[in-house]
Amino acid sequence: MSINIVKGVELGLGFEQTRRFGSAVHDVIEGRTDDGRWVHRSNNAGGLTGGISNGEPIVVRGAVKPISTLARPLPSADLVSGRPVEKAHYERSDISVVPAAGVVGEAMVALVLADAVLHKFGGDSIDETRDNLERYRARIARAPEASVPGGAEAGSGGAEAGSGGDD
Repeated sequence: MSINIVKGVELGLGFEQTRRFGSAVHDVIEGRTDDGRWVHRSNNAGGLTGGISNGEPIVVRGAVKPISTLARPLPSADLVSGRPVEKAHYERSDISVVPAAGVVGEAMVALVLADAVLHKFGGDSIDETRDNLERYRARIARAPEASVPGGAEAGSGGAEAGSGGDD
């Protein structure tokens, strides 16, 4: 929200999700690739699950407000006297904001993502940050240890995993 012309932001389907059933919005996980990456059937969440990247492309949309100046002036008020004015003074209408807004929005998203990467992987140099990232990727690519059928972990005394609610 640091871009003053942007009045709304959505991730993935964003506000469209409110018009759909939950079953039509969930990004079903199909499994893992050979390199350990999770595969989803869709990307309705815009690459984020619970605020964390799920490995899919991150999709961000920003809604930009209309340009303030108009060719046909609207009623306004005199800033000195405070009295109503039938028509505001007309000044040029600047449409150059339209292409620039996309560039500025993309740059802000890149800065936020770069900050998150540095926070997670840190380092004193790009080489150290890259090394930390590569080791992290290798660690999460490994499949977890297999559990006992029925959801119980080996050596857990037979306790079954469940939702905690009415199954």
